[in-house]
Amino acid sequence: MRFLVAIPALNEGAVIASVLASLAEVHPLRDVVVIDDGSHDDTGRIAREAGAHVLTHAFNIGVGAAMGTAFKYAAAHGYEAVVQFDGDGQHRPEHIAELVAASAHADIVIGSRFAEGGTFPSSAARRGVQRCIAWVVSLYARTKLTDATSGFRIAGPRALAVFSVHYPVEWLGDTVESIVLATRQGLTVSEIPVGMNERAGGTPSQSVLRATLYTGRIIFILVLAAIRTVPPQLRHLRNTRKEARA
Repeated sequence: MRFLVAIPALNEGAVIASVLASLAEVHPLRDVVVIDDGSHDDTGRIAREAGAHVLTHAFNIGVGAAMGTAFKYAAAHGYEAVVQFDGDGQHRPEHIAELVAASAHADIVIGSRFAEGGTFPSSAARRGVQRCIAWVVSLYARTKLTDATSGFRIAGPRALAVFSVHYPVEWLGDTVESIVLATRQGLTVSEIPVGMNERAGGTPSQSVLRATLYTGRIIFILVLAAIRTVPPQLRHLRNTRKEARA
């Protein structure tokens, strides 16, 4: 299966070269696209010089919008699947082959930090939030998920067909809401255990109050995603698939 590795990146100039170098050991950079989402540093230039394709947003519009650009690029260039991969060094390239293999059995496969008893350094409050989100999203997906906010995942051919037409761009749309959208389109979701590194930059919130607010925002997003009208293009796509099966 011909697949594209898509890296949404914002001001990752300090680490993007090493990320691409490690990625090149398992996947050709001619099949890698970096979406430079309005960076103010040399992220785009460094990625281009390393050998990756670079798509540039004039200003920062978020990971969801960056991945929407990547899915459209993949569909236009004949790819069958898209692997979402972080530009901050957190994701490990050696797990890409496992995601690709698992995509033979599900439309979307998530690389989970917590599946099969896996662990990842985080505060008790943050881990509690992640468990709550995973439980709620599992209800939507009708399968057990342990890491619904993981951005390390693959979207197979049917998911690519949906996401290249419409992809959630709001906050956390690239993770949580995209799962809800996929399940509403009759797509299947699963996960596999993966190891991850700690982020090269950024400080996650350790506050219980902030964690509670974060949970509330996620639940609000899920409610909106569940009741939001499906875009006309996706209704047509879903009807076309039903007719093809009839």
